[in-house]
Amino acid sequence: MSDLERRIAQFERMASADPNNEMAHFSLGNAYLQADRAAEAAGSFEQCVRIAPEMSKAYQLCGEAMIKAGWADKAVATLEKGYEVAAGKGDRMPQEAIARLLESIGREPPKLAAEVEQKAEELRASGTFVCQRTGRPGHQLDRPPFKGPVGEWIHGHISAETWKDWIGQGTKVINELRLDLSRDQDAETYDRHMREYLGVDEMMASGTGG
Repeated sequence: MSDLERRIAQFERMASADPNNEMAHFSLGNAYLQADRAAEAAGSFEQCVRIAPEMSKAYQLCGEAMIKAGWADKAVATLEKGYEVAAGKGDRMPQEAIARLLESIGREPPKLAAEVEQKAEELRASGTFVCQRTGRPGHQLDRPPFKGPVGEWIHGHISAETWKDWIGQGTKVINELRLDLSRDQDAETYDRHMREYLGVDEMMASGTGG
């Protein structure tokens, strides 16, 4: 069994054990996409946005998976909804990515209602901390959770609420995989799950870590 297949099996168990865990569905969808299992990825991302309708990144990846599965018509509604959600939160990167996906199938991004633009402006003006992973307003961590660039990035982009959710999820990872964090290999496995859960590698690579 390959590493990707193992990760898929782990995320499938997590999503099955906790069907309302949007990040388990999100991580499973990501793994399915990496394995070119587009139809299954779309299903996981649909579950994710059902639970967390403000997670604009999930709409983007759901639409991408639908297009890859050959469901371009079905993708349009998902992408248009995600475009409005992203715009309303001022979440520019997913908004622009969704626009490109729509254009790739010959569709224009939807025209935004005035109230959507106003909502985004009010959120920006309020100074409210918005978690980059969930798209939800929350509180910033008091300090980086650990030293180094990843810890600094988490402090700047991940809410305290999402970090708390990861601590609970991380405990499940430790118990399910029987990890001993005093062993380097097990510690790296734990760290990889953390980065995937929080989207650290993906978003730092795409430029949101700057």
